[in-house]
Amino acid sequence: MFNGLDDFKDFIHSKHAAVIGVGISNRPLIKYIHSLGAIVTAFDMAGQDDPYIMETASEFKESGIDISWSLGKDYLSSLDGFEIIFKTPKMRIDTPELITAGKTGAIITSEMELFFDCCPCRIIGITGSDGKTTTTTIIAEVLRKEGYNVHLGGNIGTPLADRLDTISAEDIAVVELSSFQLHSMKKSPDIALITNITPNHLDVHKDLSEYIEAKKNIFLHQSSEGILVLNGSDPLSSKLYKEARGEVRFFPGREVSGKEDVIDLDAWYDGKKFYLRSGASIDISDIRLSGRHNLNNYCSTACVLKGLVSDSSILDVMKTFAGVPHRNEYIRTLNGVEYYNSSIDSSPTRTIATLQGYIDKGQRVVAISGGKDKNCDYTGLGETFLNACSAVILCGENADLIKKSIKAALNEHPDRSMEIFDAASYKQAIDIAVRQASSGEAVLLTPAGTSFDRFRNFEERGILFKKLVNEL
Repeated sequence: MFNGLDDFKDFIHSKHAAVIGVGISNRPLIKYIHSLGAIVTAFDMAGQDDPYIMETASEFKESGIDISWSLGKDYLSSLDGFEIIFKTPKMRIDTPELITAGKTGAIITSEMELFFDCCPCRIIGITGSDGKTTTTTIIAEVLRKEGYNVHLGGNIGTPLADRLDTISAEDIAVVELSSFQLHSMKKSPDIALITNITPNHLDVHKDLSEYIEAKKNIFLHQSSEGILVLNGSDPLSSKLYKEARGEVRFFPGREVSGKEDVIDLDAWYDGKKFYLRSGASIDISDIRLSGRHNLNNYCSTACVLKGLVSDSSILDVMKTFAGVPHRNEYIRTLNGVEYYNSSIDSSPTRTIATLQGYIDKGQRVVAISGGKDKNCDYTGLGETFLNACSAVILCGENADLIKKSIKAALNEHPDRSMEIFDAASYKQAIDIAVRQASSGEAVLLTPAGTSFDRFRNFEERGILFKKLVNEL
């Protein structure tokens, strides 16, 4: 759409620009395009009395950012007369107001699409239903260890479009991409990784097929020089290699053994060690992040960074990287009980992966779970709770769906039992957890749903949980 940053700057000056959604990515975007001379109107379904909107409006005013606002229930009714519209990632491209605006000549784009249009450096993009935040961060950490100047952002919570002026051609951008960011993308990163695909976000996407089609945009627009990395043991994403234009690499999503299994792999692991193709290895006990899902994250990292980094940079990060905030994040130990925040677990499959790490290390869990459902598949969730937990405390809109999954598992195993509690708030949930957890166990927030039943994002949810735990 735009041929680099200079082309965009020439275009945006004095143009009427609409920015839909005043969230994490669009607040910096508003500031940036305003500084370039755009005439900006911000649109948000929240009303003018919403605390977040009031805080944002006050911040803009104090900074001399003079914009117009369209707020509340009918906030899109005035979406006309704009030359360019930046939509919030979660807004469908077939929203009637966007279709009408497009027919009148408005450019429909987003903060992330603008970044891809204007970024001067190589881009590594990561998507998937599970593990993308941790893997994105690991890839950035390894590149930094190797000495690259890295720009980390995207769905991970750091907008990048407003940082375009600081990026040079020799840098590398490492970008986490959600299906919402991808579903209208017309450009793909130079190196694309799909960690896996499981049913997710079906409260926004029409069906699983549309969700997969959105994910595919991470590689469909690559040239023959592009690289696509796929999970060879994931039944849905592994089939996508047929549509790739460039090189395809596979990583294992499982433990492998025997030389015949690993000939074409850049990294693999057995019960004791993690191996790189060169022959370098590390004891699994020396890897700071525990769990098989993190071993798979490192396998995918080795595939993505093949030829870009040394083995020593990968191994050094494996020894030292402690994880990302809100992903199985250690908070404190009290009376022999460890407390962890995994607010980022916004789907059943993420919760299953997190709990599997506790099963692998033999630590029992009192889990606090519940959030907003995304029309996800809860198969296997109850069984994993049963294997990992001494008790589960439910607090969120999808509590009944989680409870149904647990009760189905209990019916399959009539010789086993587990206590299930309902809580009206996180304060009450933590009070119950304190009473239920024994020394040596862990209390874990793992919602298996999004935060949108009570919070603006999973970070806000995790921050509240950590605050309550630290006040114990």
